Amino acid sequence: MSDEVQLMREKISELGRMLFDRHLTDTAGGNISARVGDKICITPRFAGAKFRWQLSPQQVLVCDSDGNYLEGDGEISREAKVHFKLLKEFPDGNAVVHGHAQNVLVFAAAGMTIPPIMEDMLKFGDIEVCQFAPAHSEDLSTFVAEKMKAREEAIKKQAAVVIAAWHGVFVLGKDLDAAFDAIDRVDGAARIILMSTLLPQVANSAGRLTKHVDQLKVAAAKYGKK
Repeated sequence: MSDEVQLMREKISELGRMLFDRHLTDTAGGNISARVGDKICITPRFAGAKFRWQLSPQQVLVCDSDGNYLEGDGEISREAKVHFKLLKEFPDGNAVVHGHAQNVLVFAAAGMTIPPIMEDMLKFGDIEVCQFAPAHSEDLSTFVAEKMKAREEAIKKQAAVVIAAWHGVFVLGKDLDAAFDAIDRVDGAARIILMSTLLPQVANSAGRLTKHVDQLKVAAAKYGKK
């Protein structure tokens, strides 16, 4: 394999450890993939359950764009269907991060959208929940891809994010750094929303969060931000 592919395998193994350490995924699942030319580098099955995300670069699999195994120690994850579909259907997307981010899981369980609660979240818009389908199913890959549509500009800029109902979060980024940054920001936004309910003035006003987001959008628009 080329030096570029090997460097990506090293980067993915490093970011996998960071994903786990920052509670952006857990032992139950998650995957990281990235396009390198006509190859796809992707984490293997049981990255969390068996290896606690302590992967060596050699364990990061190398596949072709159709998902056929080429190299690496391990099996292709059953959740890889979503990764290969997104990378094939969205040419501006070059990396996918799927995690069970601790704070986002609350919204996944409740079926609730995460609004752009902070300035650095405006570029992502509302993080919506896709229709439910079981993990590992073709339907899940279809429903996630459908939610990514019409978000091509976000993918070009940085990333698009979709919450999978009762499951986790999928991020499609212009590159791996952008995708990792996005899942970290989204989980941070989820935590802010959850923690804000401890504030009496928020807890006692169901519409306060919506009002805050509207005020942020108006204020940011004065500076040409949206």
